[in-house]
Amino acid sequence: MSSLNYITITDFKTISGKTLQPVLSYQHFGRALDEGPIVLVIHALTGNSNVTGEDGWWNDIIGEDKVIDTNHFSVLAINIPGNNYADKDTTFEHYKDIIAEDIAHLFSIALNKLGISSLFAIIGGSVGGGIAWELAALRPNLTDYLIPIATDWKSTDWIVANCYIQERILEHSVNPLADARLHAMTFYRTPESLTQKFNRTTANSSLFNVESWLDHHGKKLEDRFKLESYKIMNQILKTVDITKGEESFVDVARNISGHIHIITINSDLFFKPEENWTTYVELKSVKENVTIGEIKSIHGHDAFLMEFSQLEKLLKPIFKQDNVIDKHTSINTKATNF
Repeated sequence: MSSLNYITITDFKTISGKTLQPVLSYQHFGRALDEGPIVLVIHALTGNSNVTGEDGWWNDIIGEDKVIDTNHFSVLAINIPGNNYADKDTTFEHYKDIIAEDIAHLFSIALNKLGISSLFAIIGGSVGGGIAWELAALRPNLTDYLIPIATDWKSTDWIVANCYIQERILEHSVNPLADARLHAMTFYRTPESLTQKFNRTTANSSLFNVESWLDHHGKKLEDRFKLESYKIMNQILKTVDITKGEESFVDVARNISGHIHIITINSDLFFKPEENWTTYVELKSVKENVTIGEIKSIHGHDAFLMEFSQLEKLLKPIFKQDNVIDKHTSINTKATNF
């Protein structure tokens, strides 16, 4: 496992006006940051910076001889502050002080402190993809490729509604972490996925296997996650909006100079594919370097963590270019002023 490293940021002012002294942790895999094209990976709600290697949650995609090959790329993964993967990580006094745009600003500062002025790719799934959108909108010339997966550039009313229910569970349940996770699993999958997996079978006379499975996921999260972290991540998930509620999406996104490659899931009940296809069609009318790929699966939102062969095929044209290493200068030894 790659060791954790830390970045201290002083006097950071949030969008809400709070002044914080956050500490961010990160891990680095593959080639040195000054040797290979840099891929920034942004994790999902209960994920972390350990993207490959021992217990790596994206081992099927990132690693030696994988589609994001650590023999060729420098892979950087920064923990979203508040996720408590590392003991020194920042916790916030109140989770509503933070929104997704704040996280993008913190990541931008962290990149500057590491001396990184450009990236080959930013890739993230679910809430991590939302932050990827935010970061690209904040610094439109930062990356050659923006790859948001199973996500959106904004938190739709449907996302906000589900996050609100999650928030109520987290605030009021006797077993908040486990109960919130049970609710979340029902929109991470689909009715068809659960039917295929369980087909109304029972664990015993009083418990369906689907109920046992939900209890397992609730207990598993309870054992490894913290209540305050879940509240923070849920808050970030519901506050993604690169337009800040003022400009049009097209006017903001057209300024992102890099190639935008959207990956959606045909059965996603959380980040609906129709939203992504609308984004693609609208943006394609004003920006040539936009593409979209769709994972076909019955498993819904979680398919980006399950359908690895399809995801690999959708990513391969970007990461297997013969001239990637030679053409891309990924680091500037002088941090940019931002």
